[in-house]
Amino acid sequence: MPASAYITGICHKAKYTERVQLRYNFRLYPAPGQRQALARAFGCARVVFNDALRARQDARAAGLPYITDAELSARLTAAKASPERAWLGDVSSVVLQQALADLNAAYRNFFASLTGKRKGPKVAPPRFRTRKDARQAVRYTRNARFAITASGKLRLPKIGDVAVRWSRDLPSQPSSVTVILDPAGRYFASFAVQVGDDPLPEAGPAVGIDLGLTYFAVLSDGRKIASPRFLRRAERKLRKAQQALSRKDKGSSNRKKARAKVASVHARVADSRRDWLHKESTRIIRDSQAVYVEDLCVRGLARTRLAKSVHDAGWSAFVGMLEYKAARHGRIFGKIGRFEPTSQVCSACGVNDGPKPLSVREWTCGGCGAVHDRDHNAARNIVALGRRETLNACGDGVRQGPALAAVGEAGTLRGAA
Repeated sequence: MPASAYITGICHKAKYTERVQLRYNFRLYPAPGQRQALARAFGCARVVFNDALRARQDARAAGLPYITDAELSARLTAAKASPERAWLGDVSSVVLQQALADLNAAYRNFFASLTGKRKGPKVAPPRFRTRKDARQAVRYTRNARFAITASGKLRLPKIGDVAVRWSRDLPSQPSSVTVILDPAGRYFASFAVQVGDDPLPEAGPAVGIDLGLTYFAVLSDGRKIASPRFLRRAERKLRKAQQALSRKDKGSSNRKKARAKVASVHARVADSRRDWLHKESTRIIRDSQAVYVEDLCVRGLARTRLAKSVHDAGWSAFVGMLEYKAARHGRIFGKIGRFEPTSQVCSACGVNDGPKPLSVREWTCGGCGAVHDRDHNAARNIVALGRRETLNACGDGVRQGPALAAVGEAGTLRGAA
């Protein structure tokens, strides 16, 4: 099925286009002078964002009309010509314009959330950026004329040619690049690239995936994927780094170094988890023609006593990878409603035995006597529900046709002889 297919799952709809926008991240190694230039770019973008946000807040407090995007851009041009903000001209103008674009996007999301046009949790109004934030970023679009040189370096305006560690080739010309400084002190270049369909050959049948904590995932075909638990394995090293951080004086250089060590441990955990999730999701997409998962409420589960294990599992990132990879490679993807009793219904006969505590990992069906593994039975129910909804979305009838009423069922008309 092409990636442009229209797929419907229970309480879920996804419409895929023929092209998918992906981000390719590569490590940057700027020279000391280039790091200073990037620090100026981070600071100027932050000042422009905060100035525009303050202007809109002051206008609202004074009862004045909402300041438009064009007026903010005009004010930025005037500020660059003033002596107080003349240093804004030391960085690329595209970086400053993208800071205004980020503010405008934040306001649009906030207003859409207020009016109910944006789905999901409520979006808060924009907040001021701070120089104490450990993560900084600036974005260059094609108007900035960034380029990749013949020697493989990234040429950024008013920064220079920055060394890049290329792990793979870009599939097409990038539309923008975001330079990111993460809390661990590493620099990255994130390229936004449009990629087309890359259909894979026909693979195995549909598979249902039940995500859990005992096993990361149990598939309907019986496969079980063990949970790597990257954060749990790094807890001892993280605890030592956090203890060393707590002993440092606030504001000291040693505290900055200790904070960077803590961030480095977290970054290693996140990188390992992301790499593992990519490999597992790619393997499943390559081996299965259709993939169905359960729409879990991760936000709610993260408020329970299992919060650390839930965050360590990375379910949301895994499901997102499955979804966009299925769209790109021509696979079917669907989500099953989170309120479906997949762990209560027998996958063999359909009898619902009622809810069961998490401690019950195996149970015997009261209808047919089949012995089920809890997670495997749920995965089989997920793929069955996914197949049913996919067939309905492809055009099969879901309503029964009219049938003749039994004798006497329709009753008689009043006044009839």
